[in-house]
Amino acid sequence: MQTDDFDFELPAERIALRPAVPRECARLLVIKRHRGIIAETTIADLPLYLRGGDALIVNDTRVIPCALKGYRQRGEARVALNVTLHRRTRGDAWWAFAKPGRRLAVDDMLVFSSADEKLTVMARLCEKGEGGEVLLEFDRAGVALDQAVAAVGDMPLPPYIASRRAADQRDRSDYQTIYASRDGSVAAPTAGLHLTEKMMTRLAVHEIGLERVTLHVGGGTFLPVKSAAIADHRMHAEWGEIDSATAARLAARRAGGGRLIAVGTTAARLLESAARPSGSVNAFRGETDIFMTPGYRFAAVDGLMTNFHLPRSTLFMLVCAFAGYDVMRQAYAHAIATGYRFFSYGDACLLLPEG
Repeated sequence: MQTDDFDFELPAERIALRPAVPRECARLLVIKRHRGIIAETTIADLPLYLRGGDALIVNDTRVIPCALKGYRQRGEARVALNVTLHRRTRGDAWWAFAKPGRRLAVDDMLVFSSADEKLTVMARLCEKGEGGEVLLEFDRAGVALDQAVAAVGDMPLPPYIASRRAADQRDRSDYQTIYASRDGSVAAPTAGLHLTEKMMTRLAVHEIGLERVTLHVGGGTFLPVKSAAIADHRMHAEWGEIDSATAARLAARRAGGGRLIAVGTTAARLLESAARPSGSVNAFRGETDIFMTPGYRFAAVDGLMTNFHLPRSTLFMLVCAFAGYDVMRQAYAHAIATGYRFFSYGDACLLLPEG
């Protein structure tokens, strides 16, 4: 298939700049695999479309405030720049995307300060990679670097939001799931933003389990597919983990007739990376660059709750792989025509198995 097959026109007003308030009032489009739309409702009704014994698998990664503003210092000359950290390589070093990257050179010193200018962090540019990537070695490491980044950085809002408004204090909570606990992502697993404490309680009452896995979302999640044929695209790698105890509980759910419902494409990618052909999920720890497109046979994921994704994106390709290309094209056309809100702060769809 061609990348153009996954293109569609999206009016700018369909892009959500803030989440729905309260979260449960966000719209939910319920879709059966290979069948199509079966209901239009809201997140508040999510438990009604699940069954006792099912498990929701959520990604407990935590977004770090890794969008840094600063300047390049070269003698007396300064050039303002924006940097987004996206993959840590060791205690004191990160790969990052920098703008304007072309004006940077190896051994340049980059300077970042907190808003009150009480803290300054410096980094040396060690290496330049493809696509504007730079390797930065900071003047501190480990927890000290984590604390410094938290002080000088902002939440890394996706480009389609950041181009229309600045990040603010509200995004510190809005762009973080309520169960986020493991620092490491530069983008939120956004389907999980719909889940609240109230919803978690309701799910437990309906005997719907909640299992946590971790996939640290990298900056590559926003990179466009540039190849004409999707088979030529190479996915960015992201680090993930499913511990043995979680894998055992998922196996028990399946054995008892429960379904595994991934909350978000990140959880789905990790589950499929850890799956045996039989559908059982192994413990997993390491990087995955799995790329799911139409024709892929899902082994572990029975259902998927996810937001509405970018045209020509690997995420839209994934949902087409899961529910069917024609089904998802029709569902997205319906969502656009009827005012659903798209992307990170937008509405959601629930993709269920055929039965």
